[in-house]
Amino acid sequence: MLSSLVALPEQLLGWIWQGNLRDMPRSRRIVTRLLRLLYVTLRDLMGGQLSLRAMSLVYTTLLSLVPLIAVSFSVLKGFGVHNQVEPILFNFLAPLGPKGAEVGEQIIGFVDNVKAGVLGSIGLAFLLYTVISLIQKIEESFNHVWQVERLRSFSQRFSNYLSVILVGPLLVFSALGITASVMSLEVVQQLMATEPFGRLFTMAAGLVPYLLICVAFTFIYIFIPNTRVKVGAAVAGALLGGILWQSTGWAFATFIASSARYAAIYSGFAILILLLIWMYLSWVILLLGAQVAFYVQNPQYLVRDHVRLVISSHLKERLGLDLMFHIARNHYRNEPPWTVDALTDQLRVPGEPVQQLLDILVGAGYLAETAEEPPAYLPCQDISTVTVADLLAGLARAGESPYLKEEDLPALAAVDRAVDQSRQARVQSLEGRTLKDLVLEAEAAG
Repeated sequence: MLSSLVALPEQLLGWIWQGNLRDMPRSRRIVTRLLRLLYVTLRDLMGGQLSLRAMSLVYTTLLSLVPLIAVSFSVLKGFGVHNQVEPILFNFLAPLGPKGAEVGEQIIGFVDNVKAGVLGSIGLAFLLYTVISLIQKIEESFNHVWQVERLRSFSQRFSNYLSVILVGPLLVFSALGITASVMSLEVVQQLMATEPFGRLFTMAAGLVPYLLICVAFTFIYIFIPNTRVKVGAAVAGALLGGILWQSTGWAFATFIASSARYAAIYSGFAILILLLIWMYLSWVILLLGAQVAFYVQNPQYLVRDHVRLVISSHLKERLGLDLMFHIARNHYRNEPPWTVDALTDQLRVPGEPVQQLLDILVGAGYLAETAEEPPAYLPCQDISTVTVADLLAGLARAGESPYLKEEDLPALAAVDRAVDQSRQARVQSLEGRTLKDLVLEAEAAG
């Protein structure tokens, strides 16, 4: 099925996926890794999930665009740089051609009406809600890419999203202002008038839009997902996403300039349809870059068939006991509590199963989550009273549906006896050992 999706010969696919990367020469290892990354990225794109997420974000963006610009305008107005909103908006709409300028003017007109009107407390609350809902929808899409099921808490979302809305525009326009100030320096002007420096400056100026987009994408890839994203992975995804976004915008503008059929077919709706298409392409590219960042940071997912982690009961017990042991030992030593990222690095496993097991342990009453950012985890009970047998039994029962319990199954004497004997054997073999006993054993072993 995958070979038909990406239209690659089976022989080429076999060459890409056969062999271990560590056993290959350096040159072939780099080429093979890039080909595998390209394959899994195309596979995920053609799988449809990224397209569905992008279409959902297009709808949310249409609802939130005017409120978002209005809020950003209000913030920037306090710093005297509010007039810079319009060039950024027009630059985003530039691929739409002359009609894009008309759309931009209409949006700015809506923003002016919002500023001039009396919104009241309810109107202001709705304004902020639409902006925050857009960023929350973006976080959900990025969490899907990173295979993270847990959203930030409401307080974290409100504070983090508000910082993006308020501080983000100020940082962007501050960077643009610094760049403009440097370019206006007399020394720089003299260098630009001297060859070959003038040509180099011209070439560099053409790369500035790509650089700014890549920096913006890097910031988004690091900040938005509810997981730790390494800078290197974010930069790799941003390079692909930023270059693809700028190049697609140029190609889209060329297509519109060379084709007049869309206006004849769709008449007045043409610009709206083109705007929807451009928004859709923008979101697809942004999510595609996030997908690349995910695979760069998690190369174990670079496999031919799509992988979604499913934790077995056996792994659930082992990983859960590992987590409880590390948290209990830090508590015993009076050392700082563990966070998700620290535990992920310590155990060298993906963050998704670690977070899933921590949620199970919190729900079962074994752990408590602190209110810090990022949250840390502490034992809820005295570690000398938590037996290993009870902990393993609680992990085994985690995730059971309330609509199907063990007692709902028909009674079979032979089966019931075998299950009871197995459980009793585990309890007896552990001899009442507690979490503290495990910690003391580890401390004695050094």
